[in-house]
This record gives sequence, C-alpha cells and structure tokens, in this order.
Amino acid sequence: MLQPAHLARLAYTGQDGLPRVVPVGFLWSDERIVICTATTAPKLRALSSRPEVAVTIDAGSTPADARSVLVRGIATVEIVDGVADEYLAAARKTMDAEQVETFEHAVRSLYDQMARISIEPRWARFYDFGAGRVPTFISALAG
Repeated sequence: MLQPAHLARLAYTGQDGLPRVVPVGFLWSDERIVICTATTAPKLRALSSRPEVAVTIDAGSTPADARSVLVRGIATVEIVDGVADEYLAAARKTMDAEQVETFEHAVRSLYDQMARISIEPRWARFYDFGAGRVPTFISALAG
C-alpha cells in the first residue's frame, strides 16, 4: 500500500500547541515516508521543535475494499538545493510522461531549495476492513 498510494495525511503539533492534519504527496523510500515541501511551509518550524508525527494512508472507496495504514514516527527535515528527487518521484505516481515533463519544468523554475521531511516509522498498524482486519474496539462492538 505504501508504494502505489499517492496521498497521505500528516498529523503534527503546530507552533501554537494545537494539532494539525494536512494532506500531502509522499514517497516510500528506504523504509521511510518522505514528504517534500517549500522551505517556507509552516509545518517545518513546528517539526523542528516537535518532530513526533502521525501519518495515515487510505485506499479503497467502498467498505469492502477499505484499507488503512497508520504510522507514528519521528520526522527529520533536510533542506536540499533545487527540487528533491522524491518530490518528482511522488508526482510521477499520478501523471503520465507528458504531464510529468510539464510539471517538472514548472517546479524547477519555482524552487531554488526544498525541504525534505523524512519520517522514520516507530509504530504502524494495517487495517483491511473488507477482510475483517479492523481495530479491536470495532471488533468488540460486533462480538
């Protein structure tokens, strides 16, 4: 599920101490979730003081095929020159070759630097609702 999915939801604690959840493109690479963003993104300052995050990746559009991966981990941020390779690789999951070329040209002209957020999973759960692999509290209700 981590390879083909193109959208995740990143949860972190904002600078004001309140929770945030934002949809993000991502790439699974070297056993880490990699998210790339602008160096001015508000989440970067928040992650520098509170690197603990949660990520949810969902698939399926009906109850029978609904699946979800939940991850908790520690985020590290690295500033890279130009456009991060992972940003382009994540974009390729949703575009054809012509679209990728146009997109790559546009982002290379936009970004002098980019932030690479790398999340090391510390805890994970997989749920496959159609196959009956659901959270324990839901199983208890049906039991």
